[in-house]
Amino acid sequence: MTIPSSPELEPAEQQLLADFEAGELRSVATPALLSQLQEAAKATGLKDQRINIRLSSSDLQALRTRAMQEGIPYQTLISSVLHKYVSGTLPQ
Repeated sequence: MTIPSSPELEPAEQQLLADFEAGELRSVATPALLSQLQEAAKATGLKDQRINIRLSSSDLQALRTRAMQEGIPYQTLISSVLHKYVSGTLPQ
C-alpha cells in the first residue's frame, strides 16, 4: 500500500507514517519500563497541596513562554521542575 504524499508532512514524517501503517514499527517498552513510567505518571498526577509563590514578572513570562513551547500549562512546568529538583533528577 502506497501512502500518498501529504503537503503537511515532512519526508521523515511520511516515512514514519508509512512504516506504521505497514506494521513495521515495534514497541521497545519492556514491562519494567512500562511499570516505571506508570509510577512516574501516578506520582506526577497526585497534587494534594496548594502553595502561593511570588515570582518576578520576567521569570513568570519566561516560564509561560517555555511552557507554551513544550505544549503544557505553565503551572505543570513549574511543578515538574520542582519535582525534578527535590528528587535529584534535575540536570545540572
